Amino acid sequence: MQILLISGIGVAIVAVLFALQNNVPVTISFFAWSFGGSLALVLLMALGLGALIAGLVTSPALIGSQWSGKRLRRQVATLEEQNRALQQRVAELDAQLESLLAAQALAPTATLIEQKP
Repeated sequence: MQILLISGIGVAIVAVLFALQNNVPVTISFFAWSFGGSLALVLLMALGLGALIAGLVTSPALIGSQWSGKRLRRQVATLEEQNRALQQRVAELDAQLESLLAAQALAPTATLIEQKP
C-alpha cells in the first residue's frame, strides 16, 4: 500500500514539473464546449480527471472485496466456535467411552470373584 502511495506521489510530482515547463496558452474544444487556458492547467485537470475516473471504476471492486472479506471473517469466527464446541463434545464422549470401557473391563472380574467361593 505504501509503495502505491509513493509511486502516486512520484507520478504527481513528474506531472506537475511537466506542466510547469509547458505553460503555453491552449484552447480545448469538446463538442460545443470550448476552454482556453495554460497547458499546465489543462494537463493537471486531465490528470485529476483521469485519477477520478480510475477511482470510480475501481471502487465497486474494492467495496465488494471488503464486504466479502468481512463476510468471510464472520464465517471463520462462526466455524471456529463450532469447531471448539465439537472438540469439547469429542472430549466428553472420549471420557464417557473410557469410563464405559473401564466399567466393562471390571464387570467380568467382578462376576468371577462372586463365583469363586
